[in-house]
Amino acid sequence: MQNIQTKSFIILLLVLLGLSRADFLDKVHVRVINKLGSGRIMGVHCRSHDDDLGYLAVPDGLEMEWKFSVNFWGTTLFYCDVHWGGSSWHHFDAYSYEQDSNRCQTECSWMVSKDGQLFVFNQEFKNWDLIPFQD
Repeated sequence: MQNIQTKSFIILLLVLLGLSRADFLDKVHVRVINKLGSGRIMGVHCRSHDDDLGYLAVPDGLEMEWKFSVNFWGTTLFYCDVHWGGSSWHHFDAYSYEQDSNRCQTECSWMVSKDGQLFVFNQEFKNWDLIPFQD
């Protein structure tokens, strides 16, 4: 009888844990948009612990994008480095579950503006937030 109760408890615990973390099943769509203007090309290199998306040259007005599922533990992290013209590389976290689970529930859009500033679209409040690069 003890063995059945233990198994039932473990199953119940796993179900409750799964319900509390159902967001790991949802796909997150990330976009990095070049709005530098004047035909400037932006170099972008994004990766995670498991995936290297490679280096891309993103023309002015266009974007790179990818989709993924958040891992069960909520530790998903994608980070990017960008540069343009003679600039140095600039770093930012394109998706961190801890930082973005509210701000970017299903869509994480990042934009580099004409003056080289980084913005992220906040799905929760429906506006663009200025975010400093992590250089």
